[in-house]
Amino acid sequence: MRIAIVSDIHANYVALETVLAVAGSFDQLWNLGDTIGYGPQPNECMADMQRLATMMIAGNHDLACIGKVDLSDFNPDARQANLWNGQQLQDAYREVLAGLPPSCAIDERFLVAHGSPREPVWEYLLTSNQARENFTCFSNQVCLIGHSHIPLVFRLYPDGRCDGPTHIRAGETLTIEDGVRYFFNPGSVGQPRDQDPRAAYAVLDSDSGSLRFNRVEYDVARTQRQMRDAQLPAALIRRLTYGA
Repeated sequence: MRIAIVSDIHANYVALETVLAVAGSFDQLWNLGDTIGYGPQPNECMADMQRLATMMIAGNHDLACIGKVDLSDFNPDARQANLWNGQQLQDAYREVLAGLPPSCAIDERFLVAHGSPREPVWEYLLTSNQARENFTCFSNQVCLIGHSHIPLVFRLYPDGRCDGPTHIRAGETLTIEDGVRYFFNPGSVGQPRDQDPRAAYAVLDSDSGSLRFNRVEYDVARTQRQMRDAQLPAALIRRLTYGA
């Protein structure tokens, strides 16, 4: 089965459209949260995910935009953008987001969590110590995470050794090995933060046990024009240029 994996779209519909256009056919699509927030087109992104996502979880920005997380927990730019996103969001999509969990077991092999299994709404899983502690919080072989906007992998070996984070290059394919447990982060579709402005996504082949990490250029300037038209914060507009 071929599964498209997207995360942290952040209302950047231009980036999402581009990813969907180049991803090819897929049997399922898993969305790891933060479909909205930051960007200029929350309803369009929600419409596509409502139509295509076979599994979707909520991220902290999703929850903030609908009032389920306190906006005071965010920096001023994120707070302003989330407030604007929430004001634009159609009631039907608000109801969809309100019903989503921040983590979910797909099956015995795969778990998804926006931040981490231990703290799915807020934790940025970025160190080997964090990964080691989080591996004790679930029994599935693989956990797919988002939230940090950085493509990476952690591995837990049968002897207890934990390595990572290993940052993943565009176009790299990793094989899920028997006996090894993993955290995989596909990176962000709509707001990359690894100094690469291209939209990030991954494709999982569950039959062969391989995961390919992909990047694609999109019309960043178009998204930035939309953000300026919506009077979203200038810092959020600039960062898309640099993937920072």
